[in-house]
Amino acid sequence: MADVNRGNRPLSPHLTIYRPQLTSMTSILVRITGIASLAIAFFVVWWFLAAATSEASFNFIDSLMRSWLGDLVMFAATWAIFYHMLGRLRHVIWDLGYCVDVGISEKMGIGMLVLATILAFITAIAV
Repeated sequence: MADVNRGNRPLSPHLTIYRPQLTSMTSILVRITGIASLAIAFFVVWWFLAAATSEASFNFIDSLMRSWLGDLVMFAATWAIFYHMLGRLRHVIWDLGYCVDVGISEKMGIGMLVLATILAFITAIAV
């Protein structure tokens, strides 16, 4: 049946009306880190392909990956992978029905940021 009140219903508020919340920002950051991890994977694949093709192409990408810029990118990639992993774990916990209260969810978001940073630094020191 046709909805006769279609034009009288209020529209959803625009995103600029909402105040950013920690849980929504951490959730968006999980998606961003997933995309960033995919982009970084292309560099790793490029490195492997260069190793399989020629010494000159391998030397180019290897010098790029071992430079200070490469180290910075790899550290950021390591942080992104850990953050994304913790975000996916948080969503599994939520799917099981645990820790869905706002206060606990915000603490989990802060914990994700802190733990991803700690794990990235431990990985950087160990390597």
